Amino acid sequence: MGKIALELEQALVHRAKEGSAAGLRTHLLAAGKGWTVEDVLCTSGPDDRTFEERHARHLIALVAAGSFECRTEFGRELMTPGSMLLGNAGQCFECRHQHAAGDRCIAFGYSPELFEYLAADAGVTGRSTRFHGMRLPPINGVAPLVAQVWTGLTAPSPVEAVQIWQELSFQLAGQVLRMAPGSSRERADAPAAAVARVTRAIRRIDSDPAATLTLEELAQEAKLSIYHFLRTFQRLTGLTPHQYVRRARLRNAATLLAAGKSRVLDIALDCGFGDLANFNHAFRGEFGMAPLAYRKQNARKLFSI
Repeated sequence: MGKIALELEQALVHRAKEGSAAGLRTHLLAAGKGWTVEDVLCTSGPDDRTFEERHARHLIALVAAGSFECRTEFGRELMTPGSMLLGNAGQCFECRHQHAAGDRCIAFGYSPELFEYLAADAGVTGRSTRFHGMRLPPINGVAPLVAQVWTGLTAPSPVEAVQIWQELSFQLAGQVLRMAPGSSRERADAPAAAVARVTRAIRRIDSDPAATLTLEELAQEAKLSIYHFLRTFQRLTGLTPHQYVRRARLRNAATLLAAGKSRVLDIALDCGFGDLANFNHAFRGEFGMAPLAYRKQNARKLFSI
């Protein structure tokens, strides 16, 4: 996660230094019959003009770094790291960075034919195989797949990358289809000022998830009462601040476990957990297995395919 966010920051610094226009860098990670996986980095900011766009395919875009707002016929949502933007083929949408610049997403695209097949295979029947909301927050059911997406970026060879991304694409679609939200029209949009304040809090957390930040400190920085901040944060992200911090730390830990050989204790402490027992308990609750078991399973996927 650290490298993913760092590359976004470097792109934003380069844009500011060069005075260049906002850009959208799309790098194809892998593709197959009916599916694609792209690394999408956007350097747009509050002063850049927004445009209405249209999804060419069904989309599940996992936010890896930064944040942005997206508007569709379902309403407006704040997209934050670990959450997923959901889109249907032919659907119009508009993204903007009103309160902070830049984001990076791993975007999974599916043809309508493949998407329908994956929906049937996942047991999603009795309704149109389309998303009826635009956002899935960082919830327990998809946490292991999210961590695999992060580690998939370090696949050692193009051949292995295709195998890894194809597996993740199909798993992710099935899981998200089963857990996708209904229409978000039932929730009124939050005021722009509240979105801006929560965005600043999210950016501060994501810059250093291991840092100790109390609810009081975050609310004070946002210039909101603790209750109002907590309610607005949860409304916009789908998580409480504590849950958001813990899951950001666990995502970082999962990436370090799969990609390196550091001791579990060192990873736990570096990611902001006070002791190994607390880390082991939290990790098992999030990923359904102990840290060492996770390392063995995912190291095998990355290096022994």
